[in-house]
Amino acid sequence: MPQIRQLEAHVADLIAAGEVVERPASVVKELVENAIDAGCSAVAVEIRRGGMGLIRVTDNGCGIAPGELPTAFLRHATSKLRTPEDLGRIGTLGFRGEALAAISAVSRVEILTRQRGAERGASLRLEGGVPESVEEAGAPEGTTISVRDLFFNTPARLKFMRKDSAETAAVAGLMQHLALSHPDVSFKLVKDGAETLHTPGDGKLASAVYAALGRDFAKGLVPVEGRGGEAAVSGFVTAPLQGRGSRSMQVFFVNGRFIKSQLLTAALEEGYRNQIMKGKFPGCVLSVTLPVSAVDVNVHPAKTAVKFAREREVFDAVYHTVLDSLERQGGPAAPPERGAGETVNPRGDFFRSMDAKTYRSQGASPAPAPEKPSRPGWNTEWRAPAKLSDSGGGTPFRTSGERPAAPVRGSFGAPPSVVSPPPRRETPAVPPPAAAPEPPAAPRRAPVPAIPADRPDGQQTLEPEREAPWRVAGEVLRTYIVCESADGCVYLIDKHAAHERVNFDRLKAAEVPPMRQALLQPVAAELSREDGALLLENLPLLEQLGFGCEDFGGGAVLVREVPADIGAEDVSSTLEELAESLRTGRSPEERREKALHTMACKAAIKGGWTSDPAELRALVEKVQSGEVKYCPHGRPVAVKLTKYDLEKMFKRA
Repeated sequence: MPQIRQLEAHVADLIAAGEVVERPASVVKELVENAIDAGCSAVAVEIRRGGMGLIRVTDNGCGIAPGELPTAFLRHATSKLRTPEDLGRIGTLGFRGEALAAISAVSRVEILTRQRGAERGASLRLEGGVPESVEEAGAPEGTTISVRDLFFNTPARLKFMRKDSAETAAVAGLMQHLALSHPDVSFKLVKDGAETLHTPGDGKLASAVYAALGRDFAKGLVPVEGRGGEAAVSGFVTAPLQGRGSRSMQVFFVNGRFIKSQLLTAALEEGYRNQIMKGKFPGCVLSVTLPVSAVDVNVHPAKTAVKFAREREVFDAVYHTVLDSLERQGGPAAPPERGAGETVNPRGDFFRSMDAKTYRSQGASPAPAPEKPSRPGWNTEWRAPAKLSDSGGGTPFRTSGERPAAPVRGSFGAPPSVVSPPPRRETPAVPPPAAAPEPPAAPRRAPVPAIPADRPDGQQTLEPEREAPWRVAGEVLRTYIVCESADGCVYLIDKHAAHERVNFDRLKAAEVPPMRQALLQPVAAELSREDGALLLENLPLLEQLGFGCEDFGGGAVLVREVPADIGAEDVSSTLEELAESLRTGRSPEERREKALHTMACKAAIKGGWTSDPAELRALVEKVQSGEVKYCPHGRPVAVKLTKYDLEKMFKRA
């Protein structure tokens, strides 16, 4: 058996560094949290090469005494805990006493500090955790820590680092969260010499949201504030119509600490139940304030997860606060009522408002009544293709009493086009020709045996009998196609799911990128820093999917080209979902397949759209042939009801 020995101090420090320092963003988090705990009102962060070359954090806090500098870099050295009872009432961001020791163990560190009111400051250099002597130095009040050459003595860690752009995005996202959690502190981020973030530090959360998350996100927010028991909730949530394509814009804080909590996410989304579009997620900046004894922040090494003493109370507080705020927000305001003499005619060519004197002076010439469009017909023959309406083009089919149909989307997800009707010409009245009687339906014939010419055995082979095409009886709820088979079965087909599967199979089997369309005006998609960096890392995959993108700065992605099946209005939401697919995929093949799922869904016809009968017939043929059975997400495409099933429903069997 190997001999048991105690690890050397340096090896133990490297192991501790592996738990605390995962990437440059981890270093920035620990140093900035220490600056906030030091009572600073402004903190500036400068990084180079994503933080791998340099991380410099400067604050105007209380500073460190020169005699305490060497102690500050020892393991478990902290000024925030004294007794075991203090663990039950932690009110600071940093308290473990491992951050500075872990950072110095894997980098070259230089610290310059001066206490408030002191005449001189002090400096200290460390390399690989080994300190030099403390020297007297001139310095402003506060502390400046420079971290260079991160992981220079642990090359095994370097191979797990991502591109500089990804590490920079992680630092930028972290600074966003810190700025939102402490709006009373001014935060500045300088990336490779360029300032990318600067918050005013005026104590207003709205100002921090505007500076950190952008104008487009800030202008669609609803303020929330409430209390449930000991939990106080405040902040902002997005309006239901401003749903996002992923949960990347959900930011939660507990006692000023950014956390990730499934409990808070569930409470937030429960408040949006039946108010937000399916497949969309609310965004938020929510702060939960609790007594320090009611929350345990010492359950995760990175302190990004907490444990609540009363989870139900916290859930109810967030849920009811969000729900009450959305209900107070209400729906769209009703238009103001107009007086009798204030009637406005937007057309200016049909109905006009005038008094009796004007009417008599102009003559009482009645306006022609608008012609009622003829109702299109449906072809229900077994073997004949579906016919469109004889009244002109693709007039949507709708029954009497139904609401006006939505604009018709082009066949199989093509962008909608607006076609102006040709001008009407006056033609002399001609009696219509006598309608020809419809031919009787062709009787079903038995299959004809086919004898191949070159059969060596001379035996004849019968062709398999082909099933008669299903009769398309119509469409219900503008979502489900109703079909009847020759054997008396009824099929309900989800047209969106069927078309989504058709698109997915087509994209997956394609050997060339899909056809692109250049946008007349490029779209700047405002994404979170992490999502933007993730998409820019995978530009070759986006090129394969038909997107032409480039970096627009500040987390935004400029889109110049999109696939032909994607509308310009869907660009931002599609990119958000693509970023989520790339984040959750475990391998390149899985990430590509998830991205194809998103592309197929966005390009598919949607439930509620009015579809052309020929388009529905094409989908029915795909389902009948067995080519389409399930959508890419595994949902069934068609439901079969036999004649016996229907008779049971009506108590006839």
